[in-house]
This record gives sequence, structure tokens and C-alpha cells, in this order.
Amino acid sequence: MRIAGRGLIDRETPVSFTFDGRRYDGFAGDTVASAMLANGQRLMGRSFKYHRPRGVLSAGSEEPNALVTTGVGPASEPNVRATMQEIYEGLQVRSQNAWPSLDLDLMAVNDLASPFLGAGFYYKTFMWPRKFWKHIYEPVIRRAAGLGRLSGQPNADAYEKAYAFCDLLVIGAGPAGLMAALVAARAGADVILADEDALMGGRLNAENEHVDGQPGHTWAAGVVAELATMDNVRLMPRTTVTGAYDGGMFGALERVNQHRARRGEGAPLECFWRIAAKQSVLAAGALERPVAFANNDRPGIMTAGAVRAYLNRWGVAPGKQVAVFGNNDDAHRTARDLASAGVHVAALIDSREGITVQNADFPVLRGAVVCNASGRKELEAVTIRTAGGEHKIQADCLAMSGGWNPSLHLTCHLGGRPTWEPDIHAFVPTPGVVPGMHVAGACNGTFSTNGCLAAGVAAAKDALEALGRKAEAVDLPQADDAPYTLKPLWAVPGKGRAWLDFQNDVCVKDVQQATAENFRSVEHMKRYTTQGMAPDQGKNSNVAALAVLADATGRGIAETGTTTFRPPYTPVAIAAMGAGGQGKGFAPERLTTSHAASGAPMVEAGLWYRPSYFPRGQERNWRQSCDREIGFVRKAVGICDVSTLGKIDIQGPDAAKLLDLVYTNKFSTLKVGKVRYGLMLREDGFVLDDGTCARLGEQHFLMTTTTGAAGQVMRHLEFVTQCLHPEWQVHLTSVTEHWAQFAVAGPKSRELLNGLLEQPIDNDNFPFMACGDVRLGGVEARLFRISFSGEHAYEIAVPARYGAALFDLLVARAEALDGGAYGMEALNVLRLEKGHITHAEIDGRATAGDIGMERMVSDAKDCIGKTMSERPGLRDPERGQLVGLRPVGAVKRLTAGAFLFETGAEASRENAQGHTSSVGFSPDIGTFVGLGFVTRGRQRHGEVMRMVDHLREIEAEVEICAPVFVDPEGGRARG
Repeated sequence: MRIAGRGLIDRETPVSFTFDGRRYDGFAGDTVASAMLANGQRLMGRSFKYHRPRGVLSAGSEEPNALVTTGVGPASEPNVRATMQEIYEGLQVRSQNAWPSLDLDLMAVNDLASPFLGAGFYYKTFMWPRKFWKHIYEPVIRRAAGLGRLSGQPNADAYEKAYAFCDLLVIGAGPAGLMAALVAARAGADVILADEDALMGGRLNAENEHVDGQPGHTWAAGVVAELATMDNVRLMPRTTVTGAYDGGMFGALERVNQHRARRGEGAPLECFWRIAAKQSVLAAGALERPVAFANNDRPGIMTAGAVRAYLNRWGVAPGKQVAVFGNNDDAHRTARDLASAGVHVAALIDSREGITVQNADFPVLRGAVVCNASGRKELEAVTIRTAGGEHKIQADCLAMSGGWNPSLHLTCHLGGRPTWEPDIHAFVPTPGVVPGMHVAGACNGTFSTNGCLAAGVAAAKDALEALGRKAEAVDLPQADDAPYTLKPLWAVPGKGRAWLDFQNDVCVKDVQQATAENFRSVEHMKRYTTQGMAPDQGKNSNVAALAVLADATGRGIAETGTTTFRPPYTPVAIAAMGAGGQGKGFAPERLTTSHAASGAPMVEAGLWYRPSYFPRGQERNWRQSCDREIGFVRKAVGICDVSTLGKIDIQGPDAAKLLDLVYTNKFSTLKVGKVRYGLMLREDGFVLDDGTCARLGEQHFLMTTTTGAAGQVMRHLEFVTQCLHPEWQVHLTSVTEHWAQFAVAGPKSRELLNGLLEQPIDNDNFPFMACGDVRLGGVEARLFRISFSGEHAYEIAVPARYGAALFDLLVARAEALDGGAYGMEALNVLRLEKGHITHAEIDGRATAGDIGMERMVSDAKDCIGKTMSERPGLRDPERGQLVGLRPVGAVKRLTAGAFLFETGAEASRENAQGHTSSVGFSPDIGTFVGLGFVTRGRQRHGEVMRMVDHLREIEAEVEICAPVFVDPEGGRARG
């Protein structure tokens, strides 16, 4: 029910929404949970396993019970926490995990079968009959599993991703976070203040206390207003920092439009931020823990802090007769706030003896506990146990408090473990586990408002000192400084199930059963019982479960330890993490700088997308475009973006030693300003990769790898330098993305370049396999005279930011010379005509001898893989050898991956003589050409064989020939 004069909601702005088709009314500033409670609706969900009735437990993102589905159709979103979803006009909310309805859930029959469905039952029950698992057990379990359901339709919502950089990231906008942000901002630091709530202020918005003589929420609003006027501060409400990562990087999810009925066209629903912070302050507050007792999951049983929050922030009393049960003084505040608001407090039940309660105009029961709760779909009464026995009192709401757990999750995301603090009977962050992070306030075990304010100032000063800044003098606001005292109470003994994990239906006896079956490790217990494995990750229950486990095993809680904390802190939609990738695969689309200008269909090449061909005018298929582009290169000049080739910058006194070790041929003799082709072997003697390497200086080389093997080669070099020769002075840097590089190939390539370069080149000052620095249009560039097409060709590289502009310029100049751009299809045919290999040939099974490059394995030095390549099996003359192929029969088509057989032999595996590896149609030769491997292939030139493609059902007669079809002398490239 609503309480007049209480709350921070806007009572001048009524809002209506529906829940399961029924209309409810609330006000602007309400959440679904607060509005439902104001309307007397306590039942909001059903539990995961037993389908027990459940109501709101908390008031924040830790909520385990009140999970709902919002929206309809493709826009529906399951497992939304009713405590976090702000209401807006027309919001449609549905209950979930219930059939046929929330009020009458037939799946609640599971609760009657609970004696047979305890922890680990699935490990014992579904073992027989064996065939039942696939056809009966698994389908039934899968239908029953889960909470909310996806719509099954494509999601039309927009999502964004963004990056932010700051000196200081403050996580949490409670008293500690506000003070930290204020001190740092006044010192001139760039500050980001992020809080998961829509209203910054933290617990100050939920408490009836004063700061500096004014209501806490008013003081908080004043600080937020001051921060909002500062240019060096970014305020990020509705933003949950979900994870801490290496290098001061944090993930954060901003709920951009989850609270709006109408969004602008294309406006995102959520935005996932990557925040790079030099320093951070964690002021995430603390989470109140429940007390386990029989039937402590009835709708109407809530944490005491949540009851205060609904009363003081939203003006809602969750019940008409409220009992308060706790083991600490914080529970007393709830009783006092309720009484001052005119709500009937049935009793304050404190498990401690000899406590003093001032100004209590309600019954106080000392040394008593709540041991049971009555009711089904809502709380009706609680059973109280005292030294004199048990008795019931009528109550429709129970506010319980078992103490507070610091929200230390982010401090553990880099592998750190928390430390047990016996004074507050809770875990606290271990200092220094996240570099640059300073922990302040309740998340560090400081629970008084005054202590939090002071801790925020101290954390900001430490962060500023690390940043080389000095904090201005600040007057600490005056606030409540009452000590936090409690006597631990984790579970009340008695009959019935006492719930720990409300979301996964784990109770005290489940943890005890796990211990009895020797699952005594906290990680084993977690998996056996599923404790803490639900979407809330056990935020409300983990510490109590650890205490029960510790008691059952005879250990202390500190000795028992914790489970592993992993990001994200709260659930994050995959659509938000992958913003911009809707309708695409999970692999990133890496595009070259020229992709926007090309207008060509793209094809995957290694980790990149490259243009396949460039269609023009009346061309009806890709072959026509490919043939035209090949003609550009053979007759005029063609432009191809080759930026995707791996580029590794190698520098240092021992750079030449490294290259001599990883390449089969020698590179220490390479002169500055020259390029050399190299072959690289794996340790087992097979070919790893091939490519060129340019010597840019005495101790400076630039290695080029194939597009597909760039990462593999980089790992190989790192292994050599870190494991085999860590003493070598050599540095490796992948610069693939730093440079945009373009092949300029064809008889007119030099003419084109001389029209752009500030210093012209000729065959004397820039011969074949030369390299050097050049300038064009005032931009420093690198020029390499190398050729993958066999024509007179160059590759020119510029910093990536100039890539698109240079591509446009090169293509325009080429078109003026009767040439143009060419793509991967033409590139493949051009290299086939010259017999150049790719990873279609060096597929992990080929040796240097197989591809005809055995002479490149130098006798004058050792190299990785050399010894293993000399094994008899790898030098067997019967191995397949690289050959050229051309059709000679009636069928003129060749296909890659086909097998080769002797004429007249049966097309069976035993008779296979080799296979085709690459094929393409050559317009210059007028037929298909291909490369392949044939047993003793170099001795069989001129022999006719039968190609059989069983998959495509194609057969053709082919002639074995030399793998070079065009300009075998190489005069074009050198001329």
C-alpha cells in the first residue's frame, strides 16, 4: 500500500502498465516491483525447480525471485528483474516459469515430489533404462528447464557499443562514490561516475537519515547536480559495471531506453561500454543477506533493507502487519521507520540476548528467532521460537536481516580471492588484487554513512596521488556514525526446508546432503547442489551456504573459502556485447581500408574479408569480371588491396639470427633495401608458411606472411624468442593493421607509380626485389618491388589512415591507363598461371621437397624443422610432388579437391595417385589450369591421368605438366 508523504516518486505523473494482462497503476519513478507492491500484488513468480510461489525479496539487481518478461513478440525480454525495471506508460509485463498461469501453476506438483528431487537427484535417477535418456528424460528436462523463454523471433531492437577513457572510474554513486567523484573532479581529474540505479545516491535514497543537516537524498542530489555542471565529469546512471579486466579495462552495460515508452528512430535499447581507466574506485555498497528458516521463501518475506527502501524511496509499505527479524542493529532501523510511517509493526525479533532498543513503541522479542512461516501464495503468520517455546504472530510481511555482505565481486575478476573479516562476519576485498583499484565504503566493510563518506575521500586521494594530482582540502559532511554490530545467524534449526538459494531452489539440507556424499569442497558443493549457479550468481545466498558447509564439515568459513567470481556481475544481453553484429556470425568482420570504396562482393580470407571481384555494367557473372580483371594485369595495370597479408616488424641486434633460425634460407646476408622470399618449417619438418622479408635497416626487418597464417607465424616467433632463445635481443610487433598495402601489377605499373611518387623510379634505382622509403602527396610510404602475378609489379604501403584515399587514387590512375581494380578471384588465377603456392598447397602435409623447394633448405646453417624434414618418410620419392594440370579430354573443367588416377584404373582410394589443390580458368591460355600433387609428379610431365570428383560427379582427363604456365623464365617481373 502507498504511504502518504513518503518516497521520491513523482506523484504528479501517474503511469499505467499491465501484468499478465491486468492493468496496474503507479507513478513515474516506480519500478515494476514497487508498483506491484503498492497495488497489493505480492506473488510475482515461481521458483525454478519446485515452482513454489515467490515474491520480491530485495530492491536491487540481486533480486532472485521477481523475474519477469517484458514486451511482446520479438521485443520480449525474459528474466528482467522487476526490482530494476522502471515502469512507463504501456509497459507490458508477464510472469514466467508458470503454466497455465502464475496463480494456478500445475508444475507446482514438483513441490509435492520434492523428497525425490533433492540435490544431485539427476545424477542418480536418470541412469536407467539407458535408452530413456535420449528419448524421454532429456526432452522432458529440457522443456521444464529454464526460467523465461525467448520469443523465437529475430530481435529488431538496436544495440550499441562504445568506448570511454578517463583518469578515474568511480563504480557506485552512494555516499562513498559521490565523495570520491567530487574530490577527484574538483582536483581536475577526468572522472566517470557509473551507477546501476536510475537515481544516484545509493542507500541515501532508501534511508531516513541526514547528511550535513539535510535529508540524505537531498544531499546526494546536490552533489550529483554539482558534478553534472563539471566538464571533466561524465555521469552514467542506469549503468552497471559488469567486469574488471587487464590493463584498467572495465565492461559496463548502460540501459539507454529500457525505461522509455517511445524511443527515437534507431535509438539503442542498451549500450555496452568498454571503459579504460587509469585508476578506479569501487564503491559498490553491500548486499543484505537473508536468514534461512523453514518456508522463508513465502511471498511477503523480504530483506529488512528492501522494506526500508520501498518505504522511504517509493512510498510503499509491503504489508499492513510487518514483523522484523534480525541479528543486527540495522534491523531496528526498519522497525523504527515503519512505525514512524504509521505501519503496524507486529514485533521486532532479535536473535541476540540483552540488546537495547530505544523508543520502541512495538513489541521487542530478545533472544528469539523466526523458525517457520505460514501461508502459500502470501505470508499469513510467522512462528517465533523463544526460550519458553514457540508461538505464532499474524504478519503479512516479514523483514529479515542476517547482516550485510560487501559487493566485492569486481575485485575478484582478475583471479583474486576475498579475505574473511571476523568483526563483520563477511568477506572483504583483498587489497591490491586489481591494479589501480581503491575500495571504499560498504563494499570494503565500512557500514556507517560517516565512515563511507570518509572512505570515499581517502580513496579519491589515493587515486589522485597515483595520477600525480593533488586533492583540494574538503570538509567532511556530518552523518550517522553508529557502529555495526551483529551476532552471526545463518540458519535456524527446525523441520521443513530452509532456503538458501532462492533462484535455484537450494536449501540447507541440500548443502548438508552434499557434505554427506563427500562433496566437501566449496566448488564441488556448488556443482552438486547448483548453489550460486543461477543468473543472480548467489549474491544473496553464497556466504550463508558457505557457513552451512563450514558447519557441516567442521571447518571455519575462512578455511572453507569461496567459489570463483566471474564477470559479468549481472546478466548482459549477447546482443549488447555484440552490438553491430546482428544477423552476422560471432567472428568479427575485419575489413580492409578500401572496402567501402570497392563496392565488391566480399569473401572470407583468413581472418579478413576481401573483395572477390569488381562487377561492371553488363557482366552477368563473376567469371566475366574475373577474366576482365586478369586482362588488366596482363595487358595494362591492376590494383589489388593486399593489406591483409601478415606484417611483423622485427628489430634488434639479434633480428638476423632469428630469421636465420626460422627460415630455411639465409637472411643475415640480405642487404639493406632488398627483399628475399623465404620458406618456414614447423618443428616436425612440414612447411609452416612462406612469404617475403625486407631488410629496412641493419637491425630492422619487415616479415610478410600469408593472410591465413599471420597469427600462427606470430605465435611461432614468440615461442622462439621466449622459450628457445630468451637471451636474444629482438623485438617483434605485429603491424598488419598499421599499414594499408596495395599491389600495383602489370606492364604499366611503373608508369602509374611515377605519376604519383615525388622521386621517379626506374629499373636501375629500383630493381626487382628492391624496397625502400618513398613519398607521394607528402605522405611517407614504403615501396616493394615484388610480384605475386608474375608481371612487372610493386606493392606500396602507407599508414592505414590513408588507405581508402590511396586506393581510390590508384584505381582512378589505373583506369586512365586501361586498367582497374582486381579481386581475389583474379588474384588466384594470376598466381596459378605462375605456379605460386598458397595454403591450398602448403596445407600442413607438404614438405619443402613436395613443393619443389628442397634447394631452399640451406646446407650452410640449421633451421627449425630441418632435422625432422630429413626423416626418410619425408624424403620418400613416392611422395606426392607439386605439378601443373591442364584438361586434354572432352571435359575441359577442373575442380579443386578431386583425386587423380592412372588411366584405366578403378577410381578407389587404393589407386589414387594424387589430388588437385587449386584450379581456375585462364583467359590467356583459354582453358582451365590447376595445381596438384602427384606421386613422383616431376618425373611424369606429359602423362595423362584421370581426374575424378566424386562429390560433384565430374570426371576429366588431365595432362601432368610443369606448374608454371605463363612466362616460365620470369622476364616480365624483372623487366
